[in-house]
Amino acid sequence: MTKYKTQGFRKTFKNARKGLRIVLKSERNIRIHFLIGTLTILSGIALGLSATKICLVLLAICLVVGFEMINSAIEFSLDAVFHNKYSVLVGMAKDISAGAVMFATFIAAAIGLIIFLPPIFKLICSFIA
Repeated sequence: MTKYKTQGFRKTFKNARKGLRIVLKSERNIRIHFLIGTLTILSGIALGLSATKICLVLLAICLVVGFEMINSAIEFSLDAVFHNKYSVLVGMAKDISAGAVMFATFIAAAIGLIIFLPPIFKLICSFIA
């Protein structure tokens, strides 16, 4: 058996927390996504969004941050295997994983607009009237 199969439940969570710390320290985009996600959730609470809508926003944030973390893991792995040497195929793989992050971000932004625009317009109209 390998060490990965004999890890306890506690060790698994310790490794996951370590991975989250690593990505937060090393990746500026993750920190930006976390900040925007936090501000988005706080805005949703301030606007009085329903629990269902808050959950949808949380899922969209999770989608973006999760894809960003997978992108970082792919980049670190490819850099380690290819010793930071240029390769067309490595470049393509990195571009594809970055494209997945961008796609998830666009979808999350669309979800945010659909959920946030009506209450924002309602709030603006209440100030005007």
